[in-house]
Amino acid sequence: PHHTTPHHTTPHHTTPHHTSHPTTMAAIARVAVSAKNFLGQTEKFAAKKTTVAKVNTTIKAVEWYGPDRAKWLGPLTGEVPSYLTGEFPGDYGWDTAGLSADPETFKAYRETELIHARWAMLGALGCVTPEILDATNNVPWFKAGALIFSESGIDYLGNASLIHAQSILAILGCQVVLMGLIEAYRVNGGPAGEGLDSLHPGEAFDPFGLADDPDTFAELKVKE
Repeated sequence: PHHTTPHHTTPHHTTPHHTSHPTTMAAIARVAVSAKNFLGQTEKFAAKKTTVAKVNTTIKAVEWYGPDRAKWLGPLTGEVPSYLTGEFPGDYGWDTAGLSADPETFKAYRETELIHARWAMLGALGCVTPEILDATNNVPWFKAGALIFSESGIDYLGNASLIHAQSILAILGCQVVLMGLIEAYRVNGGPAGEGLDSLHPGEAFDPFGLADDPDTFAELKVKE
């Protein structure tokens, strides 16, 4: 008789596949490092761009101040008065009448010129507004004033309930009184308060912080 040797089946042990946590953490760390490096390069680029912009602004500011500033007749200007040193904005070295020779007179003229310029900018807005609004029939600015002599008079912004003017003398009187009160208030301290520059007070008068950077502020003075 043949003896059959029984085959013993060896059990196969299946090794469970565990997710390699160290590998995953290493990948996450590499991503974090890459992101940090990218952000670092971005910050460096932004800082470099800001530095370049500031240098360009400084160069522009230097063009309008000091002895090498732009002159009123360019290279043909010749000798400028000794009291025009380029310290203040708008100094192009021209004063043939000697109006700025006295420091106090120069200070008064400079203040008057700047205030007049600001009122003129508001006046320019007042000229453009009637031409834009349909309520005023888009009347050209050089014809708007003549409406005071018409039978209907002038309606402020085309609305009779705001200001309905029919007398040019009344308008003149109101302007003199209102402007006088405003200027008197400004000369005597005005809304700027104490310890602030009367011409460029900043703070509440500069809500967007345009004058925070000294170089930008110097250039904005020239533009104004």
